[in-house]
Amino acid sequence: MPLKVAILGFGTVGASAARILSERNLPGLALTHVYNRNVARKRVDWLPSVIWTEDLDAVLASEADIIVELIGGLNPAHDSVRRALEAGKSVVTANKKLIALHGIELESIARESGGHLLYGAAVAGGIPVIPGLQHGLAGDNITRIEGILNGTSNFILSRMEHGAEYAEELAEAQRRGYAEADPTEDVDGFDARSKLVILARLALGANVSPDEINCQSIRQVGAIDFAYAKDLGCTIRPVARADVRNGNLVALVGPMLVPFNSPLAWSRGTENMVLMSGQYGGDVVFSGHGAGGNPTAVAVVSDLRAIAAGTAPRAVQIAPAAVTGEFELRHYIRFIVKDRPGIVAEIAGAMAAQGINIDSLFQRSGFGKDKLPFVVTTEPCVNSRLKLALARMQNADWQAEPPLDLQILEPEPSVVA
Repeated sequence: MPLKVAILGFGTVGASAARILSERNLPGLALTHVYNRNVARKRVDWLPSVIWTEDLDAVLASEADIIVELIGGLNPAHDSVRRALEAGKSVVTANKKLIALHGIELESIARESGGHLLYGAAVAGGIPVIPGLQHGLAGDNITRIEGILNGTSNFILSRMEHGAEYAEELAEAQRRGYAEADPTEDVDGFDARSKLVILARLALGANVSPDEINCQSIRQVGAIDFAYAKDLGCTIRPVARADVRNGNLVALVGPMLVPFNSPLAWSRGTENMVLMSGQYGGDVVFSGHGAGGNPTAVAVVSDLRAIAAGTAPRAVQIAPAAVTGEFELRHYIRFIVKDRPGIVAEIAGAMAAQGINIDSLFQRSGFGKDKLPFVVTTEPCVNSRLKLALARMQNADWQAEPPLDLQILEPEPSVVA
């Protein structure tokens, strides 16, 4: 008998997943229930034999074998998934926030109750990053993760390469439906951070909470920064990065200068890209469209098929890890100043007091003396020392705006334990 499937949430992804199940008539799976609030407005005629309901309790108590949670957010998603797993059902979800915060607890319930919890769509949408980790790279020892995990931020920054400002491209992303009216989760890095937590758990065996990883917003990046980045042979991308050194998870999320020869520089628009470095297999790159109804639904249906075929993976072994962001990297610092003599000397003095060496200075012409942008790059240094140096200058009367500090991506940065 086919496994009965119930979908919770008939939005863009839910409708796409239902259509795939309907059109492909996949063996071993039968869509039986669709739950949504105000369900009458969601009903479609191409699913004639499905029970449509807005009674969530009835779906959870039904004979459905697999619950597909596509409601999003934490409530009522967390309670619904927990109840389904406790009842011995399996669950497939695309909810990265839920898995980042409660994945370990929910996987434990699944094991005890004999069900499965799969979430291949929670990271990078339709790109098979999680299945690739759980199956294709299971024989390797993954040592590093880095990637572009948020399509909205990547869309904005990659379009800013051509001289546009942040506000202009945010508005375009919202017009196209790539960004919410409140874009905080995307542009401030929280969405990418949840995904990085999941990948760190699966790839590096590190159990950390999302709020332990610092995020940097892309809001302060301007068109001038892309001009200076080009002078340095780089572009700017929203990067999430983690590795384990000396038992610590070293992780960061935020915009970084990325050399043009890095694969991350090639990713544009809403594409996601994830690089995994293994001790034995070397570097592996996953790339493609990380968002949208159809790509994400493909990942959801792939998880359903894995359960039906009996090939669903079990949870990996993980352990708590301390978190630090202390990569030792070069930094790009863009100042906006009221021009006067002695500014460079003050900057150099503040840097020297923290043991930081300046590598280069750049200043483009064509700007007024009262709001002059120029850039300082440093030799490799740790974040905490640079923050102290910048704090020493924060009240300087020559600063017209707070400086923008971006790290410069290195293939193998040093890490301070």
